Amino acid sequence: MPASIPIRRRSVLAIGGGLAATLAFPAGQLFAETDMQRRFVFIIQRGAADGLNTLIPFGDPALVQLRGRDAAMPDGLVKLDGTFALHPSLANVAALYRKGEASFVHAVASRYRERSHFDAQNLLENGASEPYARDDGWLNRLVGMIPATGPGGVAIAPVMPLALRGPASATSFAPSYLHIGSSDVIARAGELYASDPALAAAWQAAMATQDLVPDGNEKDGPAALGKIAAGFLAKADGPRIAMLEIDGWDTHLAQAPRLGGKLTQLDRMIAGLQEGLGTVWNDTVVVVATEFGRTAAFNGTAGTDHGTGSVALLLGGAVRGGRIVSDWPGLRQQDLLEARDLRPTMSLENLIASAAAQTFGLDPERTGKTLFGTPATVDGLVA
Repeated sequence: MPASIPIRRRSVLAIGGGLAATLAFPAGQLFAETDMQRRFVFIIQRGAADGLNTLIPFGDPALVQLRGRDAAMPDGLVKLDGTFALHPSLANVAALYRKGEASFVHAVASRYRERSHFDAQNLLENGASEPYARDDGWLNRLVGMIPATGPGGVAIAPVMPLALRGPASATSFAPSYLHIGSSDVIARAGELYASDPALAAAWQAAMATQDLVPDGNEKDGPAALGKIAAGFLAKADGPRIAMLEIDGWDTHLAQAPRLGGKLTQLDRMIAGLQEGLGTVWNDTVVVVATEFGRTAAFNGTAGTDHGTGSVALLLGGAVRGGRIVSDWPGLRQQDLLEARDLRPTMSLENLIASAAAQTFGLDPERTGKTLFGTPATVDGLVA
């Protein structure tokens, strides 16, 4: 990239390898070495969240060329350095960053390279090399690697997500007021309407209107779900692993107001989780990720289409925070993947497995292979 672009290639965390030492625990000693004071939370953003409008690379001039200044840079964005800024809806996350309890990993993606939400989510949750290759999930396999304290894992969801399905002890909980509408059904209906221009426009307009409706009651809000998860995790004999989900990130139309609303929900969920955990927050690692990113350029309806690279968030008192980690690929046309997507330079599977191993003090190679089939090699995520 030209020297005039104020973007530096960051290599605080290695993408491919280079752990200073790899510990090999005998199977019988694995639990003895595990740090059971720690908690691990996975929040999935279902629908493909736009990383370029979450952690905004305002220092890359190509961003404005792709999206226009108003769409690329919302009012009130929180500048973190000379290159990246947080979306203003992430006020609580920004405060965590300033406290050293949040880090962001940009230009990250799973091994999936097609554009189906269902296949991408299935692959991200099963941890295999391809969609539908396994019936169990990587988060359940992580539960099986730590000593059980009652249920080893809990999902705050109406249906047990694939990531937590499997032989290890796990449970799900859905409060009676949790909206039960299936995001999969909504997404499949949208794909059916997409083939008809008139129906597609009407459907997208209806979805945009739905997303702009605020929560009518705080008990229905994401903060309450974060607190419910915290209630399980904070118990001395409770689960050490939890999964939450926020759907609706598929912003093909009128992205700016819709994304702002979804990021506000995420910010409230994290705030509720932090408040509910109390001092246990200091021993907690939260990973927030999506199945794939969105196109670098806006489409004709002020939205974005299915892409590749996005951003992952690492949050919690146990996180080595206050950092932005990215081997930034750039947004010039020649830098994009297939001339349309943010090019990924970090493996999401590697990132997740590394964070999980470091959270519980597990052998990174064994953890990575158990969860995703490859060693975990990203160092320095957890304090």
